[in-house]
Amino acid sequence: MTDTPGDEQFFRERGFGQRLGFGARPALIVIDLIMAFTNPELPLGAPLEDVMESTRRILAGARMAAVPVMYTTIAYDEEDIASAGVWLRKATGSHTLRAGTREVEIDPRLERRPDEPVVVKRYASAFFGTDLVSRLNARQVDTLILTGCTTSGCVRATAVDAVQYGFVPAVVGDAVGDRSAAAHRQSLFDLEQKYADVVTSAEIVRYLAELTRN
Repeated sequence: MTDTPGDEQFFRERGFGQRLGFGARPALIVIDLIMAFTNPELPLGAPLEDVMESTRRILAGARMAAVPVMYTTIAYDEEDIASAGVWLRKATGSHTLRAGTREVEIDPRLERRPDEPVVVKRYASAFFGTDLVSRLNARQVDTLILTGCTTSGCVRATAVDAVQYGFVPAVVGDAVGDRSAAAHRQSLFDLEQKYADVVTSAEIVRYLAELTRN
């Protein structure tokens, strides 16, 4: 998961990378799998077919287990996208994230259901400036299953904030993606050492199946 030999041992020897485990009340957060990001021909897009397929499998398990499912999107409703602030200067492709356009809609391949809410955000973390904490607390959620994009951006920011709000983040390594393979690998390594459990979709599907049986 890292390009530097010995990194994992170095962190382990110092007590990093401990396994958090799954809680009793998870929620699935599908981060920014919107048309602007899943269409590789658009400025912010990347080839995320494998991420989409893994997320679809996890969605099926979550729905079977009656686990809350939420999505996030990024959308700006001003003509000049003023609320993007400095971020717009750093990533000019954000001009494609205009409210009411197809680009900010959840990719239809995920077959979002009417009872699966969409949290609209303006920055990287799904928590920043949104009511996500209230939504999760109302459902007594203790664990967040995170899929989506990008690993080094919105996924990472959401996982870090999840820890700070007292939730256990489980980042699904094969259900998150990035425009950069190197950034993806390094982010997963760092998240695993300090902020989250990095798990596989197979682990999550088994976990959800156990919840269904119980």
